[in-house]
Amino acid sequence: MMIGPVPLLLLLPILPRPASAALLARGANGEAFGEPAGAPEEDGKVLRRSRRGWMWNHFFLLEEYTGTDYQYVGKLHSDMDKEDGSVRYVLSGEGAGTLFVIDENSGDLHATKRLDREEKAYYSLRAQAVNKRTGQPLEPETEFIIKIHDINDNEPKFTKDVYTATVAEMSDVGTFVVKVNATDADDATYGNSARLVFSILQGQPYFSVEPNTGEIRTALPNMDRETREHYQVVIQAKDMAGQMGGLSGTTTVNITLTDVNDSPPRFPHSSYHLSVPESAEIGSTVGRIKANDGDVGVNAETRYSIVDGDGREAFAIATDRETQEGVITVRKHLDYESKRLYTLKVEASNTHLDRRFLHLGPFKDTAVVKVSVLDVDESPVFGRWSYIFEVQEDKPVGSTIGVVSAWDPDVADHPIRYSIDRHTDLDRLFNISSENGSIWTLQPLDREMSKWHNISVVATESSNPQQISRVPVFIKVLDINDNAPEFAMFYETFVCENVKAGQLIQTISAVDTDEPLIGHKFVFTLSAINPNFTVLDNEGNVSMQPFYF
Repeated sequence: MMIGPVPLLLLLPILPRPASAALLARGANGEAFGEPAGAPEEDGKVLRRSRRGWMWNHFFLLEEYTGTDYQYVGKLHSDMDKEDGSVRYVLSGEGAGTLFVIDENSGDLHATKRLDREEKAYYSLRAQAVNKRTGQPLEPETEFIIKIHDINDNEPKFTKDVYTATVAEMSDVGTFVVKVNATDADDATYGNSARLVFSILQGQPYFSVEPNTGEIRTALPNMDRETREHYQVVIQAKDMAGQMGGLSGTTTVNITLTDVNDSPPRFPHSSYHLSVPESAEIGSTVGRIKANDGDVGVNAETRYSIVDGDGREAFAIATDRETQEGVITVRKHLDYESKRLYTLKVEASNTHLDRRFLHLGPFKDTAVVKVSVLDVDESPVFGRWSYIFEVQEDKPVGSTIGVVSAWDPDVADHPIRYSIDRHTDLDRLFNISSENGSIWTLQPLDREMSKWHNISVVATESSNPQQISRVPVFIKVLDINDNAPEFAMFYETFVCENVKAGQLIQTISAVDTDEPLIGHKFVFTLSAINPNFTVLDNEGNVSMQPFYF
C-alpha cells in the first residue's frame, strides 16, 4: 500500500513586503506553511506587524505512484486570494503542463504521470498568482523545486554476472580471494534503500564474504587441489541493510585452487618387467614407466635416473617433458646368448621443491625394473671379416686353396651352408663345399692373366634361408717360372762394309712375364757360331753385339 506524499517543506523568509501580497504553500497533508498575520494579545493589546510573504523551497513526491488518479503534490495559495474567483494560478518550468498541472482556481498541484527518481531526481518550476480580469501579476514569480522522493524499487546489481578467481591450495584461513562489487540505483542519501549487505548463499564452509566490503576469503584450512580443484560460490547483495523486505541480487564466483608442490611423485608399482630384442639398436626405446604426481605444471616435473642395478651400463633413462614419463633406452649392443636379464633400480624425483611442504616428502620414489633380452634369429657369423688365400698358378684343377668358417650365434646353433656369389665369379674359376666351406679350383689359374681373384662367399642358415651373411675372399695367384724370355722387339741390324773390329753395332734386350717384372738376369749367346760377330753379355737385361773382322 503506497503512503501518500508528505511534503517536508523548507520555508525561507524573504524581505518584508506590503501586506497586500504573500504566496503561501500548503503541502499534500493540508498543512499551511507561512507566518500568521498577527501575534497574540499582550496586556490586552493586539500587536500588529506587517504580513511577510513566504516562499517554499521543496515539495517532496514519492516516485512510482501506482494510483489511477493524478498524484496530489500540494497546494499553492496567495494571501491576495480572497477566494472570490478573481485569482488565477499559473505554473511554468520543467514539466509544467505535461508532468505537472495546477488547478488555476484552487492552486492545487498534481503530477500526471508516474515518476522515476532514477530517471530524474527533481524538477524546478515557477508559480505566480495573477488577476483573472486584468491578467496582471499579483506578486512576483516564485521558483520552487519538486524533489522525487526515493522508494526501494531497485535491486542491487553486481558489476559482473560471473567472477573468476584463483587462490593457492593449502592457503591459510582468511586468505583474500577476490572482491565483488554491487551497486543500487536507489538514493544512497535517503534511508537504507541503497545500503547493501553481502552474504554467501553457496560455497560454505570453504569460503566466506565480508558483509560490508564484498571481499571473499578462504574459510577452511588446508584445502587440497588434488582432492577438489573448482568451486562455485554464489554471493548475494541485499539492500535495506540486509533487513527483511529488502531487494537482492546475486552473482556467481568461480574459484579455482592453484597448485603448489605438496604431492611427492609415487610409482604405482614397486617393480616393472620390460623386454627388448637383442637386435635393438643403440638409442632405441625399451619401454616407459611413470611416477604419478598429483601436482600439475612445474610442480609435477619429474627427473628419472638409474641409481643401482647390473643394467646401468646397458641402459639409460631420460624424462619425456611432455608426458613426464621415464623413457628407458638401449645404451650398448645386447646379446641374448651372453646375458638374458638385467635389473635396474630407477628413482623419480621432483625438480622444483617448495620449502613450505618439505615435511610432506620425501619428494622422490624408487622402483625396480627388470629387462629381459629376447632371442632373435641372427645371421651366421664368419670367423673373420675377410679371408686371404694364396695358390700357385700351376696347381691342378680341384686343388683346395682355403677354408672359410661361419656359425649360427643363436642358442639353437643351426647348421650353415656355404655358396659362392656367382656375380663375383663369372668365369666359374672356383667352387666351395656347402658343408665345410672349403674352396677349390674349377679351372687352371694363370698369374699372367690375373694375379688376384676377389669372390664373395655366402653363409646361409639351413633352417631359415632368409638369414644370410657374406664375407669377401681374396685369392692371390703365386707365380712359377713358366714363361721363356722374349726379345723386347724385332731387331734388324745393318753394318757398314768398312766397320772396324770391336765396334758396337746393336744393343738388344729381353723381357720375361714371370716375376719379378723388373730385375730379371738373362744370358745372351749366339745360337749359331759366326766368326764375324760376337756377343758381349753385360749381366743385365741388355746385351751388346760388337763386330769383328
